[in-house]
Amino acid sequence: MSAATIAEIKAAIRDVPNFPKPPVIFKDITPVLQQPRLFRAAVDVFVDRHSGHKPDAIIGIDARGFIFAAAVAYQLGVAFVPVRKKGKLPYKTIETSYELEYGRETLSMHIDAVKPGERVVIVDDLLATGGTAAAAAKLVEQLGGKVAECDFLIELKFLSGAAKLAKYPMFAALSY
Repeated sequence: MSAATIAEIKAAIRDVPNFPKPPVIFKDITPVLQQPRLFRAAVDVFVDRHSGHKPDAIIGIDARGFIFAAAVAYQLGVAFVPVRKKGKLPYKTIETSYELEYGRETLSMHIDAVKPGERVVIVDDLLATGGTAAAAAKLVEQLGGKVAECDFLIELKFLSGAAKLAKYPMFAALSY
């Protein structure tokens, strides 16, 4: 993807102060999603990274990670695995809790979502403190899977989330 397109995506992302609570500045991706060319470009960033060495599955993190991860899995022709907040999956699950930038959360995954030895890529819209992606990686590893990479549209470098993911390859299309 061209630097100009990355700049257009970055320019379209809207800052929402004090959401969900002060002093968080929320990065709103909906303006990107509302522009089909930018949405396609954002998905293509991830597809292009993995088309030559397809993983077995793309993991999408509840909720905005689903937007990109499902589209990437579809384009690559691989499985899509949702990682959801506690109590949202209908079958037997494994769970792990983690710290957020603004609280605590629990993620869950179906017990049969990843098979031992499968290579997966975790996709989410934003890397902040790294807790959510690290929790998703922990779930993958509990099922015997291997995290091939953690991919994000946006990285908030000042929150140092990459440090929690240091043992995995990581990619962010743009950073603040």
